[in-house]
Formats: sequence, structure tokens, C-alpha cells
Amino acid sequence: MQDLYPSRQRAEAEMRPRLDPVVYSEWSDAAPISASQAAAFDRDGYMLLEDIFSADEVAFLQKAAGALLADPAALDAETIVTEPQGKEIRSIFEIHAQSPVMKRLASDARLADVARFLLGDEVYIHQSRLNYKPGFKGKEFYWHSDFETWHVEDGMPRMRALSMSVLLAENTPHNGPLMVIPGSHRTYLTCVGETPDDHYLSSLKKQEYGVPDEESLAELAHKHGIVAPTGKPGTVILFDCNLMHGSNGNITPFPRANAFLVYNAVSNRLEKPFGVEKPRPWFLANRDEPAALSVERGPLAQAVPA
Repeated sequence: MQDLYPSRQRAEAEMRPRLDPVVYSEWSDAAPISASQAAAFDRDGYMLLEDIFSADEVAFLQKAAGALLADPAALDAETIVTEPQGKEIRSIFEIHAQSPVMKRLASDARLADVARFLLGDEVYIHQSRLNYKPGFKGKEFYWHSDFETWHVEDGMPRMRALSMSVLLAENTPHNGPLMVIPGSHRTYLTCVGETPDDHYLSSLKKQEYGVPDEESLAELAHKHGIVAPTGKPGTVILFDCNLMHGSNGNITPFPRANAFLVYNAVSNRLEKPFGVEKPRPWFLANRDEPAALSVERGPLAQAVPA
């Protein structure tokens, strides 16, 4: 397959135009989001869904996340990533396969229908994880475009995927919230440096390859600005696969946690990686024949035992 988004191949970074749509469906009254929301996502590359879950549903999700964190021995050890130079859990991957509650969340119509509309296709889960940024010790996630890594290291051919971060603790301006550069999703910023074998073993703790250069980041930030979306538990932050984003460390006593779900269009299934010989492992990138999510409706707790 032709590589439309080459990266990590040249000595200098390049800003290339996006060759794919952002919103793949034409808005109508039947859409799961408003016309203004669709337009804002197309323009900015992110949006917030607020108050779509009840207080009971949020508590249900928080309990499920707490259970995952409390009993790491019950999880697949490969899917657990700890903080750099520490033992605190940073991320648990493949949560939709390790928790019935998270599986139900991933297929919930309030999320999946929005993904299907924006991507103009049936969708499946490319990756899922629980991100946990503990108080005082939670380290930063440096600026990056997810698509650059998913393309180079996983073989995702086109920009037809998006992420949803379901906040499970209050995200404030102080406890290392997600930061985004609105509008940066329309520029594909290439990265410099050949990718080492098994790069994921270090990158999940601290990424050093597939990282944008400071000069290009500064140019994007000066052009578009930086926004840190915050919200109460239950808020959902959606963002395009190519949106430049990151987060600061958390030196407050208030932990930050979110359930992170990546929806990919069924038609955008993974190919051979475009920049490495060996694909990343199964828990980072679903390489199976994609099966469309079976969308579920109704309160979360009704379908899953507590």
C-alpha cells in the first residue's frame, strides 16, 4: 500500500497537509451530535460531551476502574505499564477485554454512535486503556500525534480514527489535564529518527521517538494556541487521531484518571507497519479482522453485574 504519510525517514521534520476528511458524514437531524458540534470538531479536532452519563453510571465506572487498579495480579501482566523510575501504575491496556464494565462502555451508543457518525463507517476498538496519573508522582505525556505512531508502528493507513477520554476523576487546570493544539489535526508533522526495535517497551513510559521537534511544535502552538479541556467525572473528551496533544506531570495530591477508547473505522484496518518491520503487540493495536461493534443502549449498570 502507498505510504501517504511517511515519517521518521528524513533528517528534518516536515509539515505535510492532511489528505483525509475530519468528519466523514454529512450532518442531518438524525446525527447523534448537533450541527455546531460537528462543525467545531471539524475545525478544532476535538470536542467535549458533557452530562451524558448519570451520577450512578459515573460511580459505576469509577468502581470498575478502582477494581482494575486494586488487583493488578488479576490482569494480563503485559498490559500494565508503570511510571518511569517507579512502580505506580501509569496505564492498563486492553481494558475492554479485561473488564465487562469497560467492554460495555466501549459499545455504549452515546459513544459509539458519535464515533460512527464522525468516521462515516462501522467502528471497532483499536486500543483501550485506563490512564492513571497519581498525585505527586504522575509524569507527563509529551506532545505527540497518535496517528503518527499508529501509522508508522502499527500500520494504520488513513486518518479515520478518533479517541475518547472518559474522565473518571475531576480534571482541573492543576492536575496534569490533557492539553491540545486546536486545528493542528489538519497538519501532519513528520518526526525524525529511525525507530528502534521494540520501541513500545520504553515509549509507553517515556516517548523519545515519534516525538515532534520543538521548532515545529512552537510554530503550531503560536499559530493555533493551546487549550486544556477540563471537566468533572463523566465528561468525555473526543479528539481526532492526528490532533497534537500531551499533558504535564501531576504534582498535586489529586489523582487524574480516565478510560481511554480508540475507535477506528472498519474500512481502515491495519496493514503492515509503514516504518518498522515488527508491529507493536496485540494489546496496543488490534490486528485481528475488525468486527463492527455491536452498539448497546440503556444505562450501563443494567447490562453488567456490579
